[in-house]
Amino acid sequence: MPARRVTATIALAALASLLAVNAARADGPAISTPGTPTVVANDPHQLTLSWAPSAWVEPGAEQPINYEVQVPLGPNTYRFLGSITDTTITLTDLAPGTTYRIAIAARALGGYSDTSPTTTVRTASGRATVSYLNLDWSPTNNQIQHLLKVTNTGTGPLDLSTVQVRYHLRFEGGNTSLVPNCDWAALGCDRVRQTVQFFVPPGGPPSGMTTPAPPYPAPGTPVPGWVELTFTDGTLAPGQSTGPIQLRHHRHSWSTIDERDDPSWLAATGQWTENDRITLDVDGVREFGDTIS
Repeated sequence: MPARRVTATIALAALASLLAVNAARADGPAISTPGTPTVVANDPHQLTLSWAPSAWVEPGAEQPINYEVQVPLGPNTYRFLGSITDTTITLTDLAPGTTYRIAIAARALGGYSDTSPTTTVRTASGRATVSYLNLDWSPTNNQIQHLLKVTNTGTGPLDLSTVQVRYHLRFEGGNTSLVPNCDWAALGCDRVRQTVQFFVPPGGPPSGMTTPAPPYPAPGTPVPGWVELTFTDGTLAPGQSTGPIQLRHHRHSWSTIDERDDPSWLAATGQWTENDRITLDVDGVREFGDTIS
């Protein structure tokens, strides 16, 4: 066969192969799905994960693969925890005593993978945890009512004056009015302090205003915030708790409160639970809970 025809035949074969690769990649991800992440080490403030590597579906001019560690939050929505080119990573930005659903996705120039199956892991406890008992079986009445209890899960004494507990909620309709109450506490309500904090999201000025103005939320926009508990004094030995603290909050007008969109709310079950959507800090360091887990 003449050399020109041989060259043409090789070129056509290469083109057909390239078209086949492109067709395969058009039908699905160009990179295989990484393995399900497994827990290698679980310590307070530190979680190490490992997974089986991905590979390019078709051989060719592959680029290095980078792995993204994600917490799936919904369709095409996730929280990014970190990335690495290796198949083992140590995460240091997770809260202790908190449950996370973690998955891995592979990315590269010219290709991507499907997201791996998730692994559910509860990180090791820090210096303290928060237990929660919802007293309100109707989440749409005019009060928020629950019990909280702080337990020392560390190895040394816990100075309660260094503890901040935050019950996270959303003020629906932009109504940030809330009156916090302590009805009863095993250690005494006089030793419990409560502060309401909210954060108005940015938005345009009210209709008709043309001059610069402070940020306003759009009408009806929920305003995120929390009720923060602190303590005047007291020390917990390892394993000791504050005992129950019975809390009740309402608006000044006693209007209806819908708790179902509050990050820290859990439906009433009649049982105590470690609610890791309530956060606890000691000396400004997160020791329990994460509202985006």
